[in-house]
Amino acid sequence: MIHFPAQRRGPLSALSIRLAAAVGLVLAVVAVVYLEREQYRDNNGDGLTLLDCFYYAVVSLSTTGYGDIVPVTQEARLVNVLFITPARVLFLIILVGTTLEVLTEQYRTGRRLHRWERKVKDHVIICGYGTKGRSAISALLENGLDKSRIVVVERAGPALRQATSNGLVAIEGSATRSSVLNQAHVRTAKAVIIATDSDDASVLVALTVRQLTAGQVRIIAAAREAENAPLLKQSGAHHVIVSSATAGRLLGLSTSAPPLIDVVEDLLTPGQGMALAMRSAERSEVGRSPRELDTLVIALVRRGKVVTLADRAGAVIETGDMLVHVRDDRPTANTLP
Repeated sequence: MIHFPAQRRGPLSALSIRLAAAVGLVLAVVAVVYLEREQYRDNNGDGLTLLDCFYYAVVSLSTTGYGDIVPVTQEARLVNVLFITPARVLFLIILVGTTLEVLTEQYRTGRRLHRWERKVKDHVIICGYGTKGRSAISALLENGLDKSRIVVVERAGPALRQATSNGLVAIEGSATRSSVLNQAHVRTAKAVIIATDSDDASVLVALTVRQLTAGQVRIIAAAREAENAPLLKQSGAHHVIVSSATAGRLLGLSTSAPPLIDVVEDLLTPGQGMALAMRSAERSEVGRSPRELDTLVIALVRRGKVVTLADRAGAVIETGDMLVHVRDDRPTANTLP
C-alpha cells in the first residue's frame, strides 16, 4: 500500500467534525421542542416526553416526517418555520457534504497515485526509516534532492506515519518482497539505500533489488558487522557502510586525537561549520592543480573512481572530473550574497 505525504487534516478528522455538528444540531432541536412541549400534540392528543422530543427531532431533521407529532399553536409553528426547518436543511447539508467529502478524498487519492506513478523516475528508494534511513534522507535533502524523488519502504506503522508526516511518499511492506519494490518502481530508480535493522534483511533486500534491476540500479547498504560487508557486496551492493566499524574508529579517534573527532562531527553535522560536498569541474579549472583553487579540494572522482591529491593522477584536473571539497556550511554563510 502506498502512503502519500500527510495533509493538514485527514478525512477522519473531517468526518468527526461533521458528526459532532450533526449531533449538536439534533440536541439543539430537542432542547427547543422540549421547552415548548406543551404546544405539541401526538395522534392521541397527549403531551410530549423527552423521548418524544428526540423522536420528533430525528424524524423532522431526516425529512421522514410521519406526522404523528405536530405543533398545535401559532408560536410552535413559528418556531418550526424559523428554526427547525433551517435546521433540517443544515442537517441534510452536513450529511450530503460528508458523503461528498469521502468520495472526493477517494478520487483525490486515486488521482495522486496515478500522477505519482507517471512521474516517478530517477528517484531514491530508502529501505527502512529508522535512524540510519532518516539520516540518509537528511543528507540527500541537504544536497538538493527534492522530497518528491524520495520513496520510503517501511513495514512498521509508526515509522510510516512519521515518514508521511515529514512529506515523504511511503510504501508499506517489506523491502525483501518483489511486489513491494515494484510498487516503488525500483527499475526506474536512481539508487536504493538499504538501511534495515539487521544484516540478514539487508542481504535479502540487496539480492531482490539486483534480481529485479539486473544490476542497473546503484545499491548502497549499511552493515552492522564488518564480516557481513563482503556478503552484501556479493549480493549486489555497490557500496557498503559498516556502522559498527565506523563508530569504533570514531571512538578510537576521540581517545587518541580528540580534536579530530570534532572535525569529523563538524563535517557530518549539517549547519555546524564545514560540510563535504561534490561538484563538477568547471571548464576554467581543467588543466589546473586542485591545490590552486579557492575551493578546498580533498579528492577527485574520475570515471567513477576516487583519486587522491597524493596520487600523480590527481595533480591535474581533467575534463569530466568531480571535485570533492569542503564547503562552508554555516547558516550565516549561506545567507550572504
